[in-house]
Amino acid sequence: MSTTPSTVIRIKPHHYIHVLDNNTNVTRIEVGPQTFTRLDHEKVLTATPLPMILIPPRNYCIIENPVVTDKAGKLERDQYQQPKLRHGDKEIRFSQEPFPLYPGEVLLAAPVPLQIVLANNALRLKCLRDFVEIAADKKTEVVHVAGDEWLFEGPGTYYPRIEVQVLEGVKAVIIKDNQALKLRARLVTKDRKGVIRQPNEEWLVRDSGAYLPGVYEEIVGFVQSLVLTERVGYHLLALRSFKDTFGKQRKAGEEWIITIKDCETYIPDVNEKVVRDIKSITLTTRQYCLVDSPVDPATGKNRLGHQEMRHGERTFFLLPGENLVSGIQNVNVLSEDEALLLTCKESFGDVVGKDKVNRKPGDLWMIYGPCDYIPPIQVDIVERRKRIPLDVNEGIYVRDTKTGKVRSVIGTSYMLLPNEERWPKPLSPIVEELLSKSATRDVNEEHNEVERDPTQVVTYRVPHKAAVQIYDYRKKQARVIFGPELVMLAPDEEFTVLSLSGKIPKRPNHIRSLALFLGPDFMTDLITVETADHARLSLKLSYNWEFQVDQKNPSRLFATPDFTGDLCKATGSLVRAAVASSTFDNFHKHSAEIIQTAVFGKNSDGESNNRLVFETNGLVITNIDVQSVEPVDQRTLDSLQKSVQLAIEITTKSQEATARQEAERLDQMARGELERQKIVDEAEAEKSRSNLVRLQAQSASVESTGQAIAEARARAEAALIATESEVKKAKLECQASEIEATAELEEEIAKQEMELEHINQLNEMEISKAREMATIEVGKFSNQVSALGTETIKAIAQAGPEMQAKLLSGLGLKTVLLTDGTSPINLFNAANGLIGGNSASPAFSGFSDEE
Repeated sequence: MSTTPSTVIRIKPHHYIHVLDNNTNVTRIEVGPQTFTRLDHEKVLTATPLPMILIPPRNYCIIENPVVTDKAGKLERDQYQQPKLRHGDKEIRFSQEPFPLYPGEVLLAAPVPLQIVLANNALRLKCLRDFVEIAADKKTEVVHVAGDEWLFEGPGTYYPRIEVQVLEGVKAVIIKDNQALKLRARLVTKDRKGVIRQPNEEWLVRDSGAYLPGVYEEIVGFVQSLVLTERVGYHLLALRSFKDTFGKQRKAGEEWIITIKDCETYIPDVNEKVVRDIKSITLTTRQYCLVDSPVDPATGKNRLGHQEMRHGERTFFLLPGENLVSGIQNVNVLSEDEALLLTCKESFGDVVGKDKVNRKPGDLWMIYGPCDYIPPIQVDIVERRKRIPLDVNEGIYVRDTKTGKVRSVIGTSYMLLPNEERWPKPLSPIVEELLSKSATRDVNEEHNEVERDPTQVVTYRVPHKAAVQIYDYRKKQARVIFGPELVMLAPDEEFTVLSLSGKIPKRPNHIRSLALFLGPDFMTDLITVETADHARLSLKLSYNWEFQVDQKNPSRLFATPDFTGDLCKATGSLVRAAVASSTFDNFHKHSAEIIQTAVFGKNSDGESNNRLVFETNGLVITNIDVQSVEPVDQRTLDSLQKSVQLAIEITTKSQEATARQEAERLDQMARGELERQKIVDEAEAEKSRSNLVRLQAQSASVESTGQAIAEARARAEAALIATESEVKKAKLECQASEIEATAELEEEIAKQEMELEHINQLNEMEISKAREMATIEVGKFSNQVSALGTETIKAIAQAGPEMQAKLLSGLGLKTVLLTDGTSPINLFNAANGLIGGNSASPAFSGFSDEE
């Protein structure tokens, strides 16, 4: 069989090739080092020799379709000597001797390092197919079923398996002090304390430190501890029946509180809910409170419908179900002029002084000061009463709650009895308004209304020259009070409100008042009249009036509710009748006489009266005045205005002509004065102009002379300054050169001094070093001599010659000559040469021995 050079393949060590035998169709592997000669019926499947797979320590690789081996690790072959393969399977190979890939095997990935799992870390693993794992103790077997999950916890190195899939890395969580980790079970599992947990069950891990959650444990979150103090507690609610951390069995829906007496910090369990934080209630010695539905210490349950009185000094927390009634209250401290009105809610026995009194529901009684009072549970405080101090002009309305009778108490300090109360007297809105205005006017506070206490006796200050009528509805009587006086209403009395006409012309119900002014006073009214020749006129009349008081029947003053309206109507009708019978010219000339005669009339002597009396209410008109008469008809008014305007126009034109003539005369005089002044000013201007020209010429000459002198002086000073500058510059340059030379010289001297000092120090250091080395050597030699001793040194010195003498005597030599032909004979080294010393071996020229 012939061969060619191309069929020879040199395979290096740790390399391999795949060779296909075309006769048998079997592929074999050839491993180096060798020189492979390919036969004609063979085919090399690899273009070049492939390197073997080298897996470094702590690395692994994955082989697909691995070969089948027996228990001894030998390769199994089929009947055709083809290696058997596990098709569709994979194999993980760890660090080993370099190995080739058999035909059919595939390297899925290059060798990768093994995964190192640190402390407090783990790998979450999942079983892909059933297999049996040998436990770490190598004594027990762990059976894993497909779908199982478990953790590989560190620290350690994880060696992967084909049957296991790494799902994720798990890192331990750190549980701090006063903190707990809340977990939830995904499936049925056993926690690290060996407790079986059902799906979706939650629990807490309270141990501080690192915690690695199990494979079926899910982290819900962290639960912070509740810090309990003397002032703060917490209200808890059981979500389901369980046993709390104190070992007490709790039922679902049960509520309780924890305080500093139970623990300093508390982590709520998953089966309980923190409803709210509770602030402690502190009562001083002067405080008390009423607790509704208190908890019975014996049964631990709320006594519904009951109340409990608690008073200081104490600090407590409200238990679940307990509530404060009206909050924390202070002890009722009653002074000498104070009292409490009490009412009974439940029957109980009360002690008053030394007597025992049975109180029934609805009873009213009072506790008078001075004293401290805390009401029992069966008692409610209706109100706190204080003795009412009343001046002689002050009073209150008091109503008896049993009889309903109302009375007024005036001018004394009064304490209400248990069956009495202050009664608000109702007043009409108009009376309230009038009283408010009166009170505001009394305190001199304009535009502000004074709030009136309806239970106080209504008072009204009757002004001077005024009267007020008060009607008692119970007695059916009226009384009139004249001012100045203070009116105080009894409970059944009311004011008579006057509604008078006002404005110009008079309007009804314009003025509301409680007091009737008696006068004398005046009023003004505007009426329209018509003369006999049908001229309509507007008259503005003013009346002086006053009241005549009948002391026997003073109520006659209030017989007419609107005396101003009645007066104006009566006088207006009389004036209209009188004017209607007179012509316009006659009325225009005798208007005052006609109106006074119409109003006052004439006596039997034919003379005009001077007053008009209204018998109904005693109103007297003492005078009437015509303030203005104006035509109502427009034509009459126009004709009057024309005549007035004509007179005004004539007067105006006369004044305009006089003013015009005077203005023209003054204008001519002013023009003459202006022309004369203009001529004088022009002459003065010419004189000033000539002086200006002369001064300008003088200033020009002075300016030119001064400029020439200044320029000459400037040039001279400039030359002088330049020369001085050059001199100063030369001096400064000389000084600078001198300074530089001096500085360089000083620098060179300093440098040389430093170098000398440095050399001296180095020399001193070398001398010191040599001296110390000599001292050390001397000490060393002295120590060696003292250590060896004189006898030992002597023996060492004699050992060499003695040994050489013994050697020569042992050889039996009497005479010997040793020489190399060029050097003198060295008898000292002869013995050394004979015994193979370091010196050169001498040549033997001759010797003789004697027997």
